Amino acid sequence: MARHEDLSVPVYSTLQPVYESQIEEANLRYDRLKSKFIQLYGAPPDAYARSPGRVNLIGEHIDYEGYSVLPMAIRQDTIVAIRKNNTKQPEKLIRIANVDDKYTMCTYPANPNQDVDLKNHKWGHYFICGYKGFFEFAKSRGLDVGVPVGLDVIVDGIVPTGSGLSSSAAFVCSSTIAIMAAFDVNFAKKELAQLTCDCERHIGTQSGGMDQAISIMAQSGFAELIDFNPICATDVQLPPGGSFVIAHSLAESQKAVTAATNYNNRVVECRLAAIILGIKLGMKPQEAISKVKTLSDVEGLCVSFASNHGSSDPVLAVKKLLKEEPYTAEDIEKITGGKLESIFSDSPTSLDVLKAAKHYKLFQRASHVYSEAKRVHAFKDTVSSNLSEEDMLKKLGELMNESHYSCSVLYECSCPELEELVKVCRDNGALGARLTGAGWGGCAVALVKESMVPQFILNLKEQYYQSRIKKGVIKKNDLGLYVFASKPSSGAAIFKF
Repeated sequence: MARHEDLSVPVYSTLQPVYESQIEEANLRYDRLKSKFIQLYGAPPDAYARSPGRVNLIGEHIDYEGYSVLPMAIRQDTIVAIRKNNTKQPEKLIRIANVDDKYTMCTYPANPNQDVDLKNHKWGHYFICGYKGFFEFAKSRGLDVGVPVGLDVIVDGIVPTGSGLSSSAAFVCSSTIAIMAAFDVNFAKKELAQLTCDCERHIGTQSGGMDQAISIMAQSGFAELIDFNPICATDVQLPPGGSFVIAHSLAESQKAVTAATNYNNRVVECRLAAIILGIKLGMKPQEAISKVKTLSDVEGLCVSFASNHGSSDPVLAVKKLLKEEPYTAEDIEKITGGKLESIFSDSPTSLDVLKAAKHYKLFQRASHVYSEAKRVHAFKDTVSSNLSEEDMLKKLGELMNESHYSCSVLYECSCPELEELVKVCRDNGALGARLTGAGWGGCAVALVKESMVPQFILNLKEQYYQSRIKKGVIKKNDLGLYVFASKPSSGAAIFKF
C-alpha cells in the first residue's frame, strides 16, 4: 500500500469524510461561501480547497535545520473557493475576496512571474505565493497548464491569525491546492508539501516545511512525525487519556513583518553556528561555507567529537567549541576568513538580518536545536513504549516543559504573555505546557488529563482571560476561538460538488 505522502490530495463530492462530527457547522460555512461567491462574481465556484492549521506538540524551530517534528492538524481550517474567469477582458486579473469584510478585496495581474511587493504587506500576497509556486512547479515538471487566465477567489479562514497555529501555511496550502484543482491537476502530497514550503519564501519567510507538511499530510486521529529530506510522515497514536488544550496568549505573532529580527534571524544564527562548528571540527572555512547549510549537516562531526569524550550528545561539542557570550560579526569573520555578507549573498532576507543584527547567540541557538531534536524522538518513543498511561502522560509532559524552557531561555522566542499563560496552565494541573509555533506571541499548548479538560479551560478563562475581557482585548463571546481542546484532525482536501 502506498504511503500517504505518495498519494494525491483527496477529492470529495461531500463534506462528510473531512468534517465528520462538525458537519452541520461545515455545511453552513460552505453554503455561506457559495452564496457570497455568486453574489460577488455572478457564478458558483469550480472547486473548493481546504487546509487545516496545526499545533506543534514538540520540535520547535528545528524543521529548517533538517530535524523531525511532531505536530497534529487542528479542526480550524482555511477554505479557498475558486473559479477560472475566462471573460474577454483586456487584462486578465486575479480577484481575491474574503468572507470577513475587514479584509478588502485584493486584485493582481494574472501573471505568474510577478514579484510580491514585500514592502507593501497585503493579505492577498499569501494567495499569490501559492499562485507563483504552482506555475513554477508545473514548469519544472514539464506540465502544460495553458496560458494564465483570470481567477475569482474567496477565502474563508478560521485559523486565528498571528496565533502560532499556522494560519499563513493553511492559507498558502489551500490557495495552491485550489489553483491546482481549478487547472484540473493533482500532485502527490509530498511534492505539494515541498512546493508550498518553497513558495512561502515569496512572502519573505525562510520556512522549514513543518507547517505545510502537516496541513497537507495529516490523518484524522493521528499526530504525525514529519521527517525532511525527503519529506515523509509517520502516524503517531497519542494516548487516549490525555488531551491537548490550545490557548492563545493574545499577543499576536507577526512572523512575516518581524522576520529580520526574529524568525529569519534565528535561521541565520543557526547557519553561522553550524559553519563555525564545521570549521572547529576540521573543515576548511571555504568548504564549510559552501557545504554547511544547517546544524544537521554537522551533527555527525559533533557526535564524533562527543564520542571521543565518552558521550554521543552533539550538545557536548557545542559546549566545548562555541562560546556562551554573543559573537560579533567581526568575531565570526575572523573564524570564517571572509565577510558575512558573502556567505548570504544569494539570500536577500538573510542580508536583511545582517543589517538588523547587533550580535549572534550561536551557543544558545545550537544547544536548543540539538536538544530539541532529541526530545522529538523521546516523545515518539514514549507514546510507543510499554509505560502505563499515567507514566506515559507524565513523561510527555516533562518533555514539553523542557522544550518550553529551551525555547524561552536558549532560543528566546517567548514573550511575557506566553510565560504567564504557560505558568497558569501548569498551576492548574497541566502535565506539561509550552509555547507552540514560531513564538514571540501566539499560542501555548498544554497536555491535560482528559477528565480535567472542562475545569482546566474554566480556570484558564478566570485566571488568564477574564482580565483581558475587562480591558476589551477580546469579547467574552469569542472566548471559544482562543482556548479549546483539540483532537488530531484530517489534512488538505478538494471539494467539487
